[in-house]
Amino acid sequence: MKLNINIKKKLADQWFNFLQSEIVNACQSIERKSGSKAVFKKKIWSKLKVSEGGGTSMILKNGKIFEKVGVNKSTVSGSFKKKFRPQIKGAVKSKGAYWASGVSFVAHMLNPKVPAIHFNTRFIVTADHWFGGGIDATPAINDKKEEKLIHGLLKQVCTNNKKNYKKLKKYCDEYFFLPHRNERRGIGGIFFDYEDKNWEKDFKFVREVGLVLINILETVINRKAKSKWNKNDKLQQLYKRGRYVEFNLLYDRGTKFGLNSGGNIDSIFMSLPPQAKWN
Repeated sequence: MKLNINIKKKLADQWFNFLQSEIVNACQSIERKSGSKAVFKKKIWSKLKVSEGGGTSMILKNGKIFEKVGVNKSTVSGSFKKKFRPQIKGAVKSKGAYWASGVSFVAHMLNPKVPAIHFNTRFIVTADHWFGGGIDATPAINDKKEEKLIHGLLKQVCTNNKKNYKKLKKYCDEYFFLPHRNERRGIGGIFFDYEDKNWEKDFKFVREVGLVLINILETVINRKAKSKWNKNDKLQQLYKRGRYVEFNLLYDRGTKFGLNSGGNIDSIFMSLPPQAKWN
């Protein structure tokens, strides 16, 4: 049975609600196991025109595992300004009209030996409709075994869904790159956009990417949460976070999309680390 666009919107929106809850529960469980009493705080926001939707931000700070972790879910609609429409597929043809739903996640760890993890999946509708998203990791201290482990889990998801892992990995490496410093932001992962060939199969892939995030988080944290670290390790992490800030403010598409779609400023900048340093 061919699904109409309204059913697709509903199914995607329901999935993203569920996924946000699953990620929050997983992170809260990890934090509790460390003996921490830090908990997520919820913030509900809406666009200036309430009829154009809004979202829910869940943020935990100052934990024993997570120095800051945020899980945002939003479903918004409206019209892009004319100058921004050419940057979004189908937005010129739709005269700027859009609908978008998705989940974004960023975890900045207290322990500098545990990498920062970023994740996003989304479903966007203009005159066209498609899925996009990905997962990537940014370690302050390199660990080849960890890198191989993370990429192995992501490769398996791609293989299970007949997606070209090498292509999505390359896309991620090219996307999370700071041209002004001529360096990658981290160890990469997978990144995809404009997945629109088969809605059911693409939706399945997006769901499995969401679930593998939880697997990656638990695996990576369990390996290193109790690793000892010193002031120099922390300083190295803070400098790496500086690169993270530069990318998100200068190049990140999600940041630009949020600012141009009337999103909540605190939620858009949720990805920024609690502390960072520059030379």
